[in-house]
Amino acid sequence: MSPNGSDRSPRRPMRRKLLQALTAGLVLATATGCTYEDFPRLGMPTPTTEEAPRILSLWQGSWAAALATGVLVWGLILWSCFFHRRTRTKVEVPPQNRYNLPIEALYTIVPLVIVSVLFYFTARDESELMSLKKKPDLTVNVVGFQWSWCFNYVESVDGSTGDAKTSKELAAIPDRFKEDFPANAGGTYDCGVPGTENPQTGNPGPTLWLPKGKTVRFVLTSRDVIHSFWVVPFLMKQDVIPGHTNAFEVTPNKEGTFLGKCAELCGVDHSRMLFNVKVVSPERYEQHLQDLVKKGQTGYVPAGIAQTSHEKNRETNNL
Repeated sequence: MSPNGSDRSPRRPMRRKLLQALTAGLVLATATGCTYEDFPRLGMPTPTTEEAPRILSLWQGSWAAALATGVLVWGLILWSCFFHRRTRTKVEVPPQNRYNLPIEALYTIVPLVIVSVLFYFTARDESELMSLKKKPDLTVNVVGFQWSWCFNYVESVDGSTGDAKTSKELAAIPDRFKEDFPANAGGTYDCGVPGTENPQTGNPGPTLWLPKGKTVRFVLTSRDVIHSFWVVPFLMKQDVIPGHTNAFEVTPNKEGTFLGKCAELCGVDHSRMLFNVKVVSPERYEQHLQDLVKKGQTGYVPAGIAQTSHEKNRETNNL
């Protein structure tokens, strides 16, 4: 009985608050705007390349492992709080255990197993995603600079003369990438400024055109600081580093216009380094290259800072 004669338990308000908190958490979890089709992707966008499902699978597996670990830990915490709580009839201090070797071995071995499994699948998928196939269908030199992007289409285009392998504008690109450049690739380019917009969607930034179903190799170079080339629905991004050339390949399999951005804090106007990727049919892609040639955008823009000497030595030693 309470002092005023009421038999109301003082724990009831706490239980009521706990129920309200659980209800609010359930509402927040179910009102995030995700549909049942979005939920299995765990917040990731719909993949639009042949390689993206591998990345999505790795993401889902990591979240599944994290959720299982979280449920176990939360369960043990709640079980301990509930079954070892102090009550009116149980006020003594519970027995204190020390040096429980089975438990200590368990919480040491289990995290090592989890990390080892995650490392294995990450290394396996990274090795596959970063492998460069011989002779991709096309190569695009992505040039990052403060505060926008340029795209050098390393292609043999009617009306554009020259050779990408000997072009002084592409001198910063290592020879190991130039080996796969097509012969007599005069090329064409497109550049943006922070105020550039896609004419169809109004999205800010220049637009990179790609053909559906063709393997594209991105050769990434920078003119100033470190940037990061990220096409959101490709589920793939890589740093654009001055003095070091990175590259990766994707095969777009869905037409449409997708958003891209710089994912590396590169300075005061980092947030304006946006671009678009427009995936079209191979015929429409070829027509776009011809349109760039007609505008006088033939040849290439400077790729960026030349490869540093220590980077050349590192690549030579790794060959």
